[in-house]
Amino acid sequence: MSMTSDRPLSPTPRTTLHRLRERGRLDRADLDAVIDAGLVCHLGVIVDGAPVVLPTGYGRNGGNLYLHGSSGNRSLLSAAGHQVCVTITLLDGLVCARAVFHHSMNYRSAVIFGSPRLVRDPQEKLTALEAVTNHLVPGRWDHARAPSRKELAATVVLALPLDEASVKVRSGGPKDDPEDYDTPIWAGVLPAALAFGPAEPDPALKDGVPVPDHIAALASRLRGVPAGAPTDLGWAND
Repeated sequence: MSMTSDRPLSPTPRTTLHRLRERGRLDRADLDAVIDAGLVCHLGVIVDGAPVVLPTGYGRNGGNLYLHGSSGNRSLLSAAGHQVCVTITLLDGLVCARAVFHHSMNYRSAVIFGSPRLVRDPQEKLTALEAVTNHLVPGRWDHARAPSRKELAATVVLALPLDEASVKVRSGGPKDDPEDYDTPIWAGVLPAALAFGPAEPDPALKDGVPVPDHIAALASRLRGVPAGAPTDLGWAND
């Protein structure tokens, strides 16, 4: 995975926030951080005149977000060369306020606009698939068989430039009306994060094949927690 950039995000009419502007983040590094912490994005595309939203895995390399799927996937093929919208959302907590109106969520989100191109160069295609694989399971590319020529032909890869995007973050506790703070109603935050359980070996696995370190490591850490939050499972099991 490439390093994050400290360049500012360039505002456009589509990425300029009109509500809760204080939650906006203006640096490219903030965008990269949300992308790198997430696992699933949602691709919005028009197929035969109707909107389709496709959840899918992804990977980032430099200035591109890479999406992949079957060469028979009409949504991905329809996206190539046309305007799309990709969203990534991380839920960091449920915010319980004293008043129903002020309940909220702590989150980090990114919205990316652009026109993805179909990746045709064989080396870039491999680089993109490596980025996707290692994004989902860090280190996996070097511990699995590489794609065959037939498998590569059956896979479509899109590259979406990270040139037009917005980032929004909400953190902290509830924000109630002044008159509600003296009421005996519990308020606070329920932290949330993605956790993986112990690896479950394939029943068809050959005898004596141990769980590799890069797989075992996923079961002992929380994925994509906010900066400064605990990264082990202890707080979740209290």
